[in-house]
Amino acid sequence: MKKGTICEGVIERIQFPNKGILMVEDTRLTVKNALPGQKVRVSVAKTRQGRGEARLLEVLEKSPLETEKAPCVHFNDCGGCLYQTIPYETQLELKEAQVRELLTPLLGEDLPMEPILASPRTRGYRNKMEFSFGDEYKDGPMTLGMHRRGSFYDVVTVDHCQIVDEDYRQILRTVLDYMTERKIPFYKKMAREGMLRHLLIRKAFRSGEILVDLVTTSSWQPEDDLVQRILALPLTGRIAGILHTVNDAAADAVINERTEILYGKDTITEELLGLSFQITPFSFFQTNTLGAEVLYSVVRDYIGDTKGKVIYDLYSGTGTIAQILAPVADHVVGVEIVEEAVEAARINAEANHLSNCRFIAGDVLKVLDELPQAPDLLVLDPPRDGINPKALKKILQYGVERIVYVSCKPTSLVRDLEAFTAAGYQVKKIRCVDMFPHTANIETVAQLYKES
Repeated sequence: MKKGTICEGVIERIQFPNKGILMVEDTRLTVKNALPGQKVRVSVAKTRQGRGEARLLEVLEKSPLETEKAPCVHFNDCGGCLYQTIPYETQLELKEAQVRELLTPLLGEDLPMEPILASPRTRGYRNKMEFSFGDEYKDGPMTLGMHRRGSFYDVVTVDHCQIVDEDYRQILRTVLDYMTERKIPFYKKMAREGMLRHLLIRKAFRSGEILVDLVTTSSWQPEDDLVQRILALPLTGRIAGILHTVNDAAADAVINERTEILYGKDTITEELLGLSFQITPFSFFQTNTLGAEVLYSVVRDYIGDTKGKVIYDLYSGTGTIAQILAPVADHVVGVEIVEEAVEAARINAEANHLSNCRFIAGDVLKVLDELPQAPDLLVLDPPRDGINPKALKKILQYGVERIVYVSCKPTSLVRDLEAFTAAGYQVKKIRCVDMFPHTANIETVAQLYKES
C-alpha cells in the first residue's frame, strides 16, 4: 500500500489517546481523531510491515456511539474535544477500556482495576485556559483560540467553547476585538515577527477570582484602554488581576520571561478539600477543581495510614497533594522543578497552618541526592512523559513499602510500572478519574506495594 492511497473502512476501536484502528486488507492503519464504528475515508501517510498511519479525510457515516448533538459549535473544527457526540457514560467506558488495554499485557487479565470515577461537571469545568493568537487560514483575519484539529498552524476562535464558562468567552472576544480594531499583529512562528502570542485565563471555582494574562513579544506595550474594557465586562466572577507577560522565545509555548501587573494582583485563591491554595498564572494546579477533589480523594485513600510517616511528594506542583496528606503525617517533602510553584506551595502551607511541609525547588533527579532522610511513603505525580529513568532508579533504591503513582498519560504509566514490577512491586489497585470530559485525556492512579 503506497503513500497517498485513498481507502475507506470502519474504525474497529480507539487506542489512547485518539488513535482509531482501521484494517484495510492486511494493513493495520492508525487514524487520529476517528471514533469506533465510524465509516471513514482516509489517505495513507506511511506503511511498513503491515502497519501504518493514515490521515482522516472524511467521516462517511457516524458511529453508532454518536447519539448526542455536539453542544459546542466549534466541535468539527477545534482540536480540543473528541467525544462530544458520545454520551458521557460511554465516554467513561471508552477511556477505561483504553487504559485496561494498555495495562493488561504487563499486569495480566485479572487487573485490580476499580470502576472509573466521573467528573462532577461535564461543562464549564476548566479553571485554566491558554488561548493562542493566529489565523484560521494563511493570511486570514486574526483569530484567538485553539489549534484546528490536526493542524500546527491554523487557529480557531473558540468564543463559544463549552468546557469553560461564559466569563472566559467574554474575555476572549473582548481581547480579540480590541487587538483587531488596533491592527496589532499576532506572532508568526516561522517568520518570527509580530506581537500577540497567547491569552491565559485562570478562574477559581469557589472564590470566583479571575486572572487575565496577555502574553506578547517585548515589542508590544500595554494600554490602559484594554484593562478598562476587561474590567467593564458583566462577569459572574471577579477580576483579581490583569497581567502582561513578555515572551521573545522562538518556541511556541507560554514562556514567562517577565511579567508585570497591569491591575490588581498576580494570584487567585482556590479551595480544595477544605484547604486554601494561592495560584499564580504559571503554577501547576489541576485544571478541573471539582475533579481534582475526586482525584486527590483517591490518592488519600490509596496512600493509606500516614500517621507518623515521612512522605515524599515528587513533582509536587503547588503542593496540593503534600498538604492534603500533611495533617496526620510526621513530615512531607515536596520536590518541584518550577520555582514559582514551589514558592506558591510554601505560601499555601503557611496559610493552611501546616508546619510539617517542606518544599524544595529543583530537578527530582538531583534533589534526591541531597535529601538526608529516606521516606516511608512516596507519591509520584510526574509530567506527561513520566519519570526520568535515572530518577526512577534512585526512587527504587528507597524500597518504600507503599507508592501512589498519579499519571496523566497512561502510556508513560505503563512504561514506568515495568520498572516498578521488575523491582518487586505489586500493583494492588488502579483507578481512572476523568478530569477532562469530552476530550481524549484521562488521569490514572496506581497503588503499589512491596513486601518487606
